[in-house]
Amino acid sequence: MTKYIPFILFTVMTNAAAQVMLKYGMITLGPVSFSADTIIQRIFQIVFNPWVFAGLTMFVISMASHLYVLSKVDLSFAYPFLSLAYVVVALFAWAVFKEELGTFKIAGIAFIMIGTILIAQSGRHATTEPGEQTPPASTTSS
Repeated sequence: MTKYIPFILFTVMTNAAAQVMLKYGMITLGPVSFSADTIIQRIFQIVFNPWVFAGLTMFVISMASHLYVLSKVDLSFAYPFLSLAYVVVALFAWAVFKEELGTFKIAGIAFIMIGTILIAQSGRHATTEPGEQTPPASTTSS
């Protein structure tokens, strides 16, 4: 399972990049308000903002990568890694948008990283190859 960690980290990074692009796009748009007369126009203005569009595209890339990962490793191994996106987004928000990164956020980031390391260690002890996974047993009774 650990040989798929680079793909998992790619998923994490593209997910985090999408968040940063979406935030930047919304900053460039300024305050957003909707009315019955302008809702369609505003939606198109948001979606086709270059940064928002790039962020949405990055989400599609992230999802495609995640689907690939899910075809190779256990869900209980792959999914918790997505929490690393919180870490990356918090760091980028601090560096790029000058958002506060206080003691509680730093502690939360540390806990997320420790948990992810523990989960990664569990993948080293997998007994079957990821391609040899069997589907869940049927729950129908005869």
